[in-house]
Parts: sequence; C-alpha cells; structure tokens
Amino acid sequence: MSTIDDKIEAYNADVPRAGLQSIGYLAFPFRMTGEGGAQSGRLAHVREQIEQVLFTTPPERVFRPEFGAGVRRLVFEPNTAPLWELTKKRLEASLAEALQGEVDPRTLRIEVGAPPGNEEQLIIRISYELSAVRKAESHEFRVSAPSGGGA
Repeated sequence: MSTIDDKIEAYNADVPRAGLQSIGYLAFPFRMTGEGGAQSGRLAHVREQIEQVLFTTPPERVFRPEFGAGVRRLVFEPNTAPLWELTKKRLEASLAEALQGEVDPRTLRIEVGAPPGNEEQLIIRISYELSAVRKAESHEFRVSAPSGGGA
C-alpha cells in the first residue's frame, strides 16, 4: 500500500499543470514547522478533510455543531448491516457538503462494513474523483474499539 507522499508524487507527475498553480493547504492536524504552519498538497488536503468528517463527533465544533460523523463511537454499536447503511447515509451527506468544489459528488462512493471474521472492526472505504483534474482516489479507514482494558 502506498503512502500519501507516494500518491502526491505520482499525482504531480501524472497531472498536466494546464495553468493550475501548486497550492499549499494548512495540514490537518495542525502543526508547526520551522517555516510556519505545516502544509499539505491537494490530494493530502482532501484526505485530511475526509478524516475530519469521519472522526469529529457532533457537536464537538462549537460553531458547527452538526459537523462530523463521529465514527469512533460506532464501535460500541452492533456491527451489522443496519449500522452500515445508516453510517453510509450520514457520510454521503456530510462528505458531499465538506468536499463541495473539490470532489465531483456524482463520483463519491462509500462502502461500510466489517472484515470477515473480525466483527470488532468497522471498515469505511471512500472513493471519489477530484473535480478539476479528474483524478480518481480511494481511501480505506479501519475503526476499532480502543485497545487496553480495564478490569
């Protein structure tokens, strides 16, 4: 599996620049470097936006209490088809809004399920196409209950 940096490098090599400038976006999670706030390229920025939607729990954001899907709390629910369908519907709405202008909404595909034999994990696969450059991307996120334990 390739890293985000590999994907960015491949993207920069494959996509014709047709007047598009290389734009830096503030990286998420926010962190500082010697030159100021860390930056991400466009591909990494879109993935970071997806991560923000997935892992932000409503009403965590004060001025946007409806923002986020809160997938971490889903690990405590029965990992069955009804949960997967509900999660998929929530993500479709949340991601369409969060990625507006970046991703062609007609290409947004979301799959939610559990790996065979491992019902303690929730797998979310998201694929899409970047609007301006028609570049297809796909990401997989695995969410599981926190390890460690109490007695």
